[in-house]
Amino acid sequence: MTNASPLERLGLAQGDLVMEIGYQDDCDQELRASIVSLTGTNLVDEKSPEVVEAVIIWLRDGDGDIADFLMDGLTYLTSEGALWLLTPKFGREGYVEASEIVDSVNAAGLSQSSSFLIAPNWSATRIVVRKSKK
Repeated sequence: MTNASPLERLGLAQGDLVMEIGYQDDCDQELRASIVSLTGTNLVDEKSPEVVEAVIIWLRDGDGDIADFLMDGLTYLTSEGALWLLTPKFGREGYVEASEIVDSVNAAGLSQSSSFLIAPNWSATRIVVRKSKK
């Protein structure tokens, strides 16, 4: 178990640029403000030409193909960047079944490394590029 706060678990630092995909009014405003405060940079959207240290994808059931969102997010990341899938937690409107996330992550050729509750109504799942076999 880690003693890090959910925000700290995102691994962000001062100066990091974070892209946000899938923003809607239901997104956790406190979490968004905390990310901006921690990094000292505004969140950018997928129209930005910037390369970023992290991509946060807010995704609800019915928003579209999860694998497509993941692949889109990867195009903006630095080689050491983090891809985070934020979905409504169990029992909330828009909840995404864990099996659907796993299937989509696998279909995209990626791996799921950790999941945790990041805000009162949102869960975070870290998605990473699979290590190649040597």
